[in-house]
Amino acid sequence: MAKYYYLISGLPNLSLDDGKLAYSVADFWREIEGMLTNRDRRLIRLFYLKYDNKNLLSYITGVDQEPDDRGEIRQEEMDALYKALKNEEPVPKNKRIPPYFKTFCEQYLAEERKEHKDETIHIAWEDRLAALYYAYAMDCGNRFVADWYELNLNINNILTAITCRKFNLDKADYIVGDNNVAESIRTSNARDFGLGDTVACLPELQRIAEEMDLLAREKKIDVLKWQWLDDNTFFKTFDLESVFAYLLKLEMIERWVSLDKTRGEKTFREIVGTMKKGSEKALDEFKRNNNK
Repeated sequence: MAKYYYLISGLPNLSLDDGKLAYSVADFWREIEGMLTNRDRRLIRLFYLKYDNKNLLSYITGVDQEPDDRGEIRQEEMDALYKALKNEEPVPKNKRIPPYFKTFCEQYLAEERKEHKDETIHIAWEDRLAALYYAYAMDCGNRFVADWYELNLNINNILTAITCRKFNLDKADYIVGDNNVAESIRTSNARDFGLGDTVACLPELQRIAEEMDLLAREKKIDVLKWQWLDDNTFFKTFDLESVFAYLLKLEMIERWVSLDKTRGEKTFREIVGTMKKGSEKALDEFKRNNNK
């Protein structure tokens, strides 16, 4: 396994409360790409696939916005894949495109071809793509990286399930993925979703879910994740795992530098609005509680 003594020893220290960036995530990739082994480069690329996901989602749903330049898959490559599937033609070979892109496009086209769309399916396309992305990353062959993506999947599903319970929604309609935690959440009516002995951070997530200040809640989630990264890289100081963790911390800081309360409110509205189309009750209740 490769060691990155020179790279890691030269990186500035990071704190979640940093008000400015040591690197942007885009700059960091340009800085380290040439220092990594081929295997480790593929692992780090898993992180940057989230920006390709964003670009694919914009392309396939027809959202008119500039592509995120942190993604590496070009629009014409997505176009070639999508049009081949749509026209039921052979898909062009392209090693840059992960296999779940094809699966996602097939799912989207299958829904588009239906004469009557299934209005009972509440999971947003963004979440469906995220579930495929998590599954792909969790199969990467590196325990730390796989565990990181499973942690994020579990956190998202647990907080979604708590929100569903609060607003009397059927959680089975909104949980994504097929790991043991997701299946337990879908089927259990217990307060802890049957996860008491499975997810170590469950009590902390339950406390976080009660936080009505959106930015405070997001910060607590990131504190939890930051601590997980520290705990799981403690004995891997100069390994790829520490490089990956540094990148993840940079992303958190980058997000907080640009995040404000207005954006937090908008995000919440988008989430609940997607989950409960046509109903303003949940939003009104949230606003009343949040403004007290």
